Amino acid sequence: MAGSPIFCAIDLADVDAAYAVASQVAPYVGGLKIGLEFFVANGPVGVQRLARLGLPLFLDLKLHDIPNTVAAAVRSAAALNVTFLTIHISGGREMMRRAVEAADGKVKLLGVTVLTSLDEDDLTATGQALPLSGQVARLGKLGLEYGLDGLVCSPHEVPALRLTGGSAPILMVPGIRPADTHTQDQKRTMSPASAISTGATYVVIGRPITQAADPAAAARAINESLAA
Repeated sequence: MAGSPIFCAIDLADVDAAYAVASQVAPYVGGLKIGLEFFVANGPVGVQRLARLGLPLFLDLKLHDIPNTVAAAVRSAAALNVTFLTIHISGGREMMRRAVEAADGKVKLLGVTVLTSLDEDDLTATGQALPLSGQVARLGKLGLEYGLDGLVCSPHEVPALRLTGGSAPILMVPGIRPADTHTQDQKRTMSPASAISTGATYVVIGRPITQAADPAAAARAINESLAA
């Protein structure tokens, strides 16, 4: 659906099943998110098949490695004509600099701040001294300083990152759950309408759509809730 802020997460390993679901929801979403499960199973050929639907593609690989390796991966991803690609900001300044250079404007790089499956206790266990919100703000500021096109964050950190970004960067927001659905492995969640109202550019919604009895109806209903 033209203008829809919804990127539907097609996190299925079977390419035929993924294409079938994507085909159903295509009229009601603004793009498709392709994650590791799909990409590891199907590779570039699978991406090219989903591209036939004519929607923007968000390749969510969360690259995090030495700078040379990430730069090479970014060049390969850019050749697939995807719209968005994710890298971990925690990979550091040089990794981001090389990634931006490799992207060469052919793909928009989104920096992952703190995964929405993590909470304060998880960060403490890994040695992070800052509060979760502080860590997100610090990483977001660093990512934008090194030329990333936007950020990935939970909906709860959107207002603070809007202030950090200044020029209103792209904020791709996972952890989106309609009120009547289970949070599953997400810990920092919000409804689609609330996330958009806080300033999210795009919302990523997967299982509440793809595992619904009627994925197309689920996507349509969420769009209607946003319009309301």
